[in-house]
Amino acid sequence: MTMVQQGILAPLPSAARYLFFTLRSQADISQLQSELERLPKSGDMVIGLGPSLVQQMGGEIKTLRPFPALCNNGIDVPATPAALWIWLRGDDRGVLHHLSRAIELQLANWLDLDQVVDGFTHGEGRDLTGYVDGTENPEGEDAVQTAVTHNPAELQGSSFVAVQQWLHDFDSFDSMSSEQQDDSIGRHRDTNEEYDAPASAHVKRTAQEDFSPEAFVLRRSMPWSNEVGAGLMFVAFGHSLDAFEAQMRRMIGLDDGISDALFQFTRPISGAYFWCPPLKEGRLDLSALN
Repeated sequence: MTMVQQGILAPLPSAARYLFFTLRSQADISQLQSELERLPKSGDMVIGLGPSLVQQMGGEIKTLRPFPALCNNGIDVPATPAALWIWLRGDDRGVLHHLSRAIELQLANWLDLDQVVDGFTHGEGRDLTGYVDGTENPEGEDAVQTAVTHNPAELQGSSFVAVQQWLHDFDSFDSMSSEQQDDSIGRHRDTNEEYDAPASAHVKRTAQEDFSPEAFVLRRSMPWSNEVGAGLMFVAFGHSLDAFEAQMRRMIGLDDGISDALFQFTRPISGAYFWCPPLKEGRLDLSALN
């Protein structure tokens, strides 16, 4: 039986580790598919293949495409492609560290671990700015319909994911009044209630039902922090990549010239798309590549 990777629909863990791999030059990838299928499978990780890896493995996923580098109103949305993305999930950062090391060694003949980002939960699902993240997430069957591909048949149980690392400027954020902070989001931080905020408010820019067609995504974002800075690892699953891309274009004002007020204090420093294959008998089902 084919099924979606469990971590996509599961609640957020208390700790996470994001692994980004690049293909090794001159690597013989003839055995890579079977090695990926041997990765331990459970709700403790979500695995996504980038366009370059799908191509090198001789496959084609028609709805997978490179992440678009966008620019408008002085805002840059960078594209930083990766061959493989693995989202490790759990409650113990030490366990995640050892698991990531084991995966790195297992894939070392074909892939180099290029970046590692550790994530965590803050409050009850809040961004480091203090605002609740993912309030408008679909739930139950709506979440399944949003995040999981049902057609064509060979992709049934798959998902597609957009991954961006956002870097917050806390000096800029702290210099804003509480009213200005609320207006940038479109919700009151204390109550999480939406109100009639300016058109540039984030909730106005990304109101999923206001797009045609509607642009619903399943957000599974978590804060991150290291010696460089801190922010949000934005992770959005969908049955295609169209909804995320429509939201991103509107955020930088490509639709109507109005930029999302979020850019007053945060910006994306990475961006990549991945195909998350389904599972079959507890292992990655990569048959769509064949």
